[in-house]
Amino acid sequence: MITAGDFKKGITIEWDGGVWNIVDFQHVKPGKGAAFVRTKIKNVMTGAVVERTFNPTDKMPRAIIETKEMQYLYNDGDLFYFMDPESYEQMPLSKDAVEDAMQFVKENTNVTIRYFKGQPFSVEAPNFVELEVTKTEPGFKGDTASNTFKPATVETGYELQVPLFINIGDVIKIDTRNGEYLSRA
Repeated sequence: MITAGDFKKGITIEWDGGVWNIVDFQHVKPGKGAAFVRTKIKNVMTGAVVERTFNPTDKMPRAIIETKEMQYLYNDGDLFYFMDPESYEQMPLSKDAVEDAMQFVKENTNVTIRYFKGQPFSVEAPNFVELEVTKTEPGFKGDTASNTFKPATVETGYELQVPLFINIGDVIKIDTRNGEYLSRA
């Protein structure tokens, strides 16, 4: 059990029938009345962010989130299959659990899967991936300006803005946390 007075960023709690991650918190002591803790919490299952105030003595159970490194194998429509590299066990996950990460992940890429009470609820792509450009306008000699961008599509179907000198077939490095171009690979 953890009290609201002990909140810190990144702590995961069970509250109101869900699992919540503390995004931000502030201990407030008004001149009149009792102290309270103002928090911004994010539901780790749905991604919903809520602002809530707690009494510093409120107690709630701490949620234990497990992570496991797994390899993405393939998808067959609605299900995406992952393999545990130690036991070679395969696990299917639905599209809604993996949707955000899969725009950066190609087959045989290692991903991090997060679990709560044995149930997988999200997939995280590596922070940086290298993907091949499959569609973009051709570059021309002299297109070396670094502050002018054009749209491009990579092999997973993700679309992003790239510098003018990037051509079809180039392998580029992408930051998956914000989805932006970093450099040529």
